Amino acid sequence: MLLPWTSDFKIDEPALRKFVRHFADDPRFTKLGGLCINPEAGEIFYMTREEKRRVLEIAMEEAHGKLPIIAGTWALTTDEMVETAKDCKALGVDGIFVTPPGGAQDVTSCWDADEYPEIWGDTIKAQDRAVDLPIITHPVSGSDFPFFPGLPVKATVNLCREIPNIVGWKMTYMYDGYKIIAKALRKLDRHVSVMGALASRFHEYRANDLFDGTLSGFWNYAKDPMLDHLDAWDRGDFPAAKTVWQSGLVELHEYVADMGRLHIRYKTAAWLAGLIPSPFMRAPMPRPRQQEIETLYRLLQGAGIPVIERDALKIAA
Repeated sequence: MLLPWTSDFKIDEPALRKFVRHFADDPRFTKLGGLCINPEAGEIFYMTREEKRRVLEIAMEEAHGKLPIIAGTWALTTDEMVETAKDCKALGVDGIFVTPPGGAQDVTSCWDADEYPEIWGDTIKAQDRAVDLPIITHPVSGSDFPFFPGLPVKATVNLCREIPNIVGWKMTYMYDGYKIIAKALRKLDRHVSVMGALASRFHEYRANDLFDGTLSGFWNYAKDPMLDHLDAWDRGDFPAAKTVWQSGLVELHEYVADMGRLHIRYKTAAWLAGLIPSPFMRAPMPRPRQQEIETLYRLLQGAGIPVIERDALKIAA
């Protein structure tokens, strides 16, 4: 889930409620879907603990009981991650969404996850002890190819073995790394869901049977055609899945999937689709460029997704 802001970058509560209902009031989505509140796409890195709690309160009011809800717990310190996880449990979430630490190079860009898995593992275990809820991971590290930007396979397997409450692994990887990690998860002695993230590859992942579900920001702007595509796969209608995929959806997803502009393009596309009132993110996240806006507008139309009036595009110029 993205997070709508007001013009002065406060939580836009009416817009947030409306956006939650975009998913929670869709019977086709709620049949198998759920919501991840306060993820990276929801700008958790730039929010206070109180803001995270308020966003989650709103989501629970609008959607809990209609579909499962998990919530992000990221914070700058482990102690605050634990307290945020406690907030999530107090509000009744179905699970927590955990992200590696931020801050010093030792725990971010220079972190060797295979050699020092405890850097993330200790923060997950602290939250696990505090709340004992199902855990889905958001693996990111400074790993080399083929695992960038996710966790390498040794660290992945070790964390899953050490923390039984890990039930899903968000597949942040490019194609080669995805295949290696997915096959390793399938060899564990318990089930950990392979949760596709990069929607521009969903067709290939389904064809290779390396796909248990999704945890993906691409849903923010393309819910209906993505449901059409995956529903066709679920009923075994490969020609129909291929038709949806090749009718503009893959081109749209491929453009969004620029790792250096990913979250900006999620939010801009959702705005262009009329789902949120503004494309802007809290600084230091940059504004979308006009070329991105025009390209996304054209690609959304090409995928058959309704868009706002062209005159409205000038607000981001």
